[in-house]
Amino acid sequence: MRSEAPNSGKLYLIPVGLGASDAKKVFPGINAEIISNIDDFIVENEKTARRFIKEILPEKPQASLKLSALNKFTEATEIPTFLDAAKAGRDMGLMSEAGCPGVADPGAEIVKLAHDANIQVIPMVGPSSILLAMMASGMNGQSFTFHGYLPIDKKEKKNELKNLERVSAEKKQAQIFIETPYRNNKFLEDLVQTLHPTTRICVACDLTLSTEFIKTATAADWKKIKADLHKRPAIFIIQKDL
Repeated sequence: MRSEAPNSGKLYLIPVGLGASDAKKVFPGINAEIISNIDDFIVENEKTARRFIKEILPEKPQASLKLSALNKFTEATEIPTFLDAAKAGRDMGLMSEAGCPGVADPGAEIVKLAHDANIQVIPMVGPSSILLAMMASGMNGQSFTFHGYLPIDKKEKKNELKNLERVSAEKKQAQIFIETPYRNNKFLEDLVQTLHPTTRICVACDLTLSTEFIKTATAADWKKIKADLHKRPAIFIIQKDL
């Protein structure tokens, strides 16, 4: 077993809020303590990262922050340099745009590089929309799979949904998805129209926020439920029983 690199800093995986909530009520105090001792961060969006740090720790000077952006615009040649501060002995923080770093998040690539460089990785406690939705769904928390986004093409999406519904029944396994928020209403409509009437569908929307909405019902029952999910971050879970 390889040990951590001598004199290297640590990489802290720092969760952020799932929306415009009171962050101090969602996160343990240790998170603020860790953030207070770190100036080097890898983030998806600099503006929202600065806003989150200011909310958690308003007394921390923003001018001291050194932020590296990891998103779809990041050049691949830049990424190997992102852990230079840790290699030089300074602790670093990795933050997602929402929720937990490395889970449905590009930060996983940085975590892999940290392990390759023998830099100690320390995950911090915070909200995960996937786990919160799974907890509240009433579906099989012993066996579930997160698929991310399904195909946009209508025929491909329908075929994939029918296939995953079959897998769900055979393995007694919950299947978890996300969708671009402005397509949420259409996605729920696709689920209701494609899946067997007895298949259960959970919609978990605006988790941890004052507008939180969580509902599990059969596809047949969802036809009678009115829910506007437009532009609201949501998790969708399905499970079909034999």
